[in-house]
Amino acid sequence: MNARPRIAVLVSGTGRSLENLVQCIERGELDVEIALVLSNTPSAFALERAARHGLESRVVDHRDFADAQAFGRAVFAEIEARRVDLVVLAGFLRLLPIPDAWLGRVLNIHPALLPKFGGKGYFGERVHRAVIEARERESGCTVHYVTNEYDRGPIVLQRRVPVRDGDDSHTLAERVFEEEKLALPDAIQRHFAGLAGATVERGGARG
Repeated sequence: MNARPRIAVLVSGTGRSLENLVQCIERGELDVEIALVLSNTPSAFALERAARHGLESRVVDHRDFADAQAFGRAVFAEIEARRVDLVVLAGFLRLLPIPDAWLGRVLNIHPALLPKFGGKGYFGERVHRAVIEARERESGCTVHYVTNEYDRGPIVLQRRVPVRDGDDSHTLAERVFEEEKLALPDAIQRHFAGLAGATVERGGARG
């Protein structure tokens, strides 16, 4: 019997996406093993979620390193020590230099429809505020492979939602997150099925 693919989930905040992945695995909807949860900050609530589910976790505090390159080497040392097949950035809010050997094996989920509203400084509610201020009529989420440019890697899939009259950053964020819960496990499955070579747009404009 073949072993399930092993993933590392990198987090900086509450870990809602981590929780969703755990639930997808428990329901049999995602056939992977979470081999490591890694955070760049010891205060991330995601670490408590990892402990609750019996997942191995590590903190690699970015403040302990002279530069991003040294930080990245430490992160990937932890990942490689656990024979991980795929790295998933799920609310990881630090620049992470990607070694050549890992290009095409690191996924990120971004709470907007790239290439719009991406790049340095576009994360969390800042993204949703920018979408509303630009008077966009739709938003959504994008799962893409990570390169060494912010939010510029090849897109695996996107899911879309309407931007409604009266939306604020909180209401839009919740609607987008419902699509993130579908998009991230879907993208992970696509990666391991060898189907992640092109943009796939999925309808998510629910009422």
